[in-house]
Amino acid sequence: MSFKEITYAVENRVATLTLNRPEKLNAFTETMRNEVIAAFDKSDADDDVRVVVITGAGRGFCAGADLSRGGETFDVEKRDPGGIKQSGQHWRDGGGTVSLRIFESLKPVIGAINGPAVGVGATMQLPMDIRIASETARFGFVFARRGLVPEAASSWFLPRVVGINRALEWVMTGRVFPASEALEAGLVREVLPPEKLLPRAYEIAREIVENTSAVSCAVSRHMLWRMLGADHPMEAHKIDSRGIAQLGKMADAREGVTSFLEKRPPNFKMSVSKELPPFFPFWKERNFE
Repeated sequence: MSFKEITYAVENRVATLTLNRPEKLNAFTETMRNEVIAAFDKSDADDDVRVVVITGAGRGFCAGADLSRGGETFDVEKRDPGGIKQSGQHWRDGGGTVSLRIFESLKPVIGAINGPAVGVGATMQLPMDIRIASETARFGFVFARRGLVPEAASSWFLPRVVGINRALEWVMTGRVFPASEALEAGLVREVLPPEKLLPRAYEIAREIVENTSAVSCAVSRHMLWRMLGADHPMEAHKIDSRGIAQLGKMADAREGVTSFLEKRPPNFKMSVSKELPPFFPFWKERNFE
């Protein structure tokens, strides 16, 4: 599969997805949207991929939506006549389709934020599991300054990541802030010199690849994210119990215990494409016990 506005490469079981319009600070387009979604489809289907790292080409991560249409950039009906409803379906925000696809990933996702990340460049990061940033990174939830509202499902993600007060401040002021503030608020977990950003992302990825079960990571990732919306810890207890009961009798659990007792690195062999436990995807059930 060839891409025009991203690059995708796999090395050492890590897929690197790079937003690749450096002359436009990787401004977001419909083509980029489609290609990011396709890249996640590709990484999920490839058992050789254990982790996905996302970064940007050049000096920016993503400067937000491409504004080349001028004042009509966000006018859906002008962009696509009758487009508020297409084929009987309500129109869907493109950034949201990307965020939701990242959210659905079966592989851990690391964001290596290498420069300005504004608008959708900020909101698409939120469903990534680990975010680290360059000292040159800048962040901005600038929608109110463009007469818009937050998109990419960020009204769900952002308060969960940084808390409601910080989320409201950033959204209502629309100001652009430095990586140091993102770190202090928990939007990113680490800030590094530019030349150390990707090496650090790959170091974190390597720790996952070398020490953990792909199936355990896939199930655990969704347990933690989806329990953010649970209304009682009993829901977590139910799914924890099913997870331990079903994964506990599978090959990776035996290997995890055996390798620990034998004081050697684990050799996990179960694949996400074929050996996810029967209760996965558990969130599609209505009354699981």
